[in-house]
Amino acid sequence: MFQTEIGIPRHAAGPRQVARAGEIWRLFQELAIQASAEVGWSPDRYLEQGTAFVIYGMTTTHAREVRYGERLQARTWVHDFKRDTLTRRQVRLRDEHGPVAAGTQQWVHVDAHLKPVRAPQSLLSALPPEVPDEPSIALPEWERCTSGPVHTFAFSPWHTWMDPLAHVNHPAYVDFCDEGTSRVLAAAGVDPQLLVPVAEHLAFKVGALAGQQVEVRTRLVGRAPGGAAVLEHEIGGEAGFARGLTIRRRADGQDLALCFG
Repeated sequence: MFQTEIGIPRHAAGPRQVARAGEIWRLFQELAIQASAEVGWSPDRYLEQGTAFVIYGMTTTHAREVRYGERLQARTWVHDFKRDTLTRRQVRLRDEHGPVAAGTQQWVHVDAHLKPVRAPQSLLSALPPEVPDEPSIALPEWERCTSGPVHTFAFSPWHTWMDPLAHVNHPAYVDFCDEGTSRVLAAAGVDPQLLVPVAEHLAFKVGALAGQQVEVRTRLVGRAPGGAAVLEHEIGGEAGFARGLTIRRRADGQDLALCFG
């Protein structure tokens, strides 16, 4: 198990001085990279070996928002490794009062052409499964409601957004979902900065590339306790890039679902 102290960088804090959900995902990704490097598998070694991990799903819950300047205790470990190809990694953030955020990442091991392949024994030995009895993270319970209208916006990823694998990095898709929600809030006359993350799950299919057309479709599909709304997002366009559910509430305590009509 890898453990360290960590906090969000200054650029990760929004106008309310707290991190958006996508920034917590970036923090989780950084922890996974640090944990791998700690056992001898740095990004450079993956590149030299012509191998990598790409994410195909992730579920995260947020116990509270994270402010800039906070130092949090982080731990992460490999939960399992199926057929030497599919692996789940657990990530946890906490402070002296208790949990702050938690996530379960689902990764697939791929070759240089991003084709799923079995990991070499040297990698499997470096990343043995640990703490199998701790459950994976799941979305909290919510109630489905009549689906609302679909709200859509489209864009083209910038070349300067590309990650080391030359596609849009996975935390950005959480930003895309929250941007779709934020635009609905703005159209309803509500400050989008009031959006607070509760939980989310995204499933990935194909990585978006620079210059492709991406369309984000967001709609209300349910309600959760505390005035939270459950939102479904389809990220498509030139391909079916990802799908997800986000559970969000308003910082002022008002019912978020009312913004969706």
